[in-house]
Amino acid sequence: MLSIKALLAKPFAKRVEKAINKWASAPVQTQEKVFSDLINKAKNTAFGRDHDFGAIHSHADFVKRVPIRDYEALKPYVERVVQGEEHVLWPGKPIYFAKTSGTTSGAKYIPITKASMPSHIKAARNAILMYVAETGNTAFVTGKMIFLQGSPVLEKKNGIELGRLSGIVAHYVPNYLQKNRMPSWETNCIEDWETKVNAIVKETLPENMTVISGIPSWVQMYFERLVETTGKKVGDVFENFNLFIFGGVNYAPYRAKFENLIGRKVDSIELYPASEGFFAFQDKQNEQGMLLQLNAGIFYEFVKADAFFSDNPQRYTIKDVVVGVNYVMIVSTNAGLWGYNLGDTVQFTSTSPYRVIVSGRIKHFISAFGEHVIGKEVEQALQAGISGTNVKVNEFTVAPQISPDKGLPYHEWFIEFDTEPEDMAQFVNSIDQALQQQNSYYFDLIEGKILQPLKITKVVTNGFQEHMRSIGKLGGQNKLPRLSNDRTIANNLINLGLTK
Repeated sequence: MLSIKALLAKPFAKRVEKAINKWASAPVQTQEKVFSDLINKAKNTAFGRDHDFGAIHSHADFVKRVPIRDYEALKPYVERVVQGEEHVLWPGKPIYFAKTSGTTSGAKYIPITKASMPSHIKAARNAILMYVAETGNTAFVTGKMIFLQGSPVLEKKNGIELGRLSGIVAHYVPNYLQKNRMPSWETNCIEDWETKVNAIVKETLPENMTVISGIPSWVQMYFERLVETTGKKVGDVFENFNLFIFGGVNYAPYRAKFENLIGRKVDSIELYPASEGFFAFQDKQNEQGMLLQLNAGIFYEFVKADAFFSDNPQRYTIKDVVVGVNYVMIVSTNAGLWGYNLGDTVQFTSTSPYRVIVSGRIKHFISAFGEHVIGKEVEQALQAGISGTNVKVNEFTVAPQISPDKGLPYHEWFIEFDTEPEDMAQFVNSIDQALQQQNSYYFDLIEGKILQPLKITKVVTNGFQEHMRSIGKLGGQNKLPRLSNDRTIANNLINLGLTK
């Protein structure tokens, strides 16, 4: 018999679906309204006055006055906010700073305002409700749900609370889910990741877990500990587990390993959250891509990735984008980010409605020889190699080998296998051919004998975890780059004796 909570979920989901379909079916008008609201509300801020927001009436006006900036370029304004100044980037003060670790700028403080906070909460809720509306599945709402996240313990900086985004969001779990939520507050506050995972295993084992959520690489650690502890598949430990919610990285390279750990297939929902905003979520089980959140206080611009580093590249709005092109996503938000380069690249899979996949990072690519290979391409090439085999991959990254001891340069793939290929040469060839088919520059370099086909270096079991620990990034919010244009990660793996 369904609980009252499960019975109420369906009509609520249908109402939310109707509201989302309304703005999704009028995308340009929705974004124009968001743009107008943002400019009007911020025109009397320090940033608004400095950039003459009062004279901005169109996207063209905005482009003339507001250059594209990354965090480093916006930092002088952010620092004024951090010092406690009001009305700098957005009216008033932020209610939080989401603290993230920048690669070049040290700690980054991303403002979250009273206006922007609800979209972080509603988007995650709506992703689940759209799943309910589509599938009719509500059985999971009566079970326990877990999100592997950062500590909810917040610090204060000049009267403003700060912490990891996932820790901030933990304070907003709605009342009707509080009894379902795992792990306990005490366990969630454990800072050391391995201690935390062990505590989560102990705490969740006796429970009826129905929903599990987190970044795939760290959920994998949790699953492996469950299997080690019980000697059973995760799906046998939690018989009613039927929904996996993930974000942060592409799930495809992990899917075979996860299905083996779980022992069966479970439905999944992909999310695209970031400290800067909750940008998209999967709205259909059988459609590729995630629905871009056009009605969430975020105005989007897109720059073609291959033109991004040129002078004054064209900035496109939603009405000008096309399917399949690699774009750098630029956002302006009701948290006070303006013309802000997230560093993410996306591709549209549909423009009716607007759905995207995250294709990589504008700084995470290999172009040692002009090939500009991106994250999506290596992920899909690996999938092509795995397809139809029993190969299971735990983790991988790719780096250029510019000056090998002998022969031509090549791309070196560092792969931690759970199940190795029976025919490694065939596996290598399948990946290389798939990469050549996707990237014409890479094909030309192989054909022209500038590069030789890729080579695979095997990484020891848990080698990537050891690498992340060695750089102080072992934990639920940190992600391994899929590829790099240098050998920093590669050399660390080799120097630590993590390859074989």
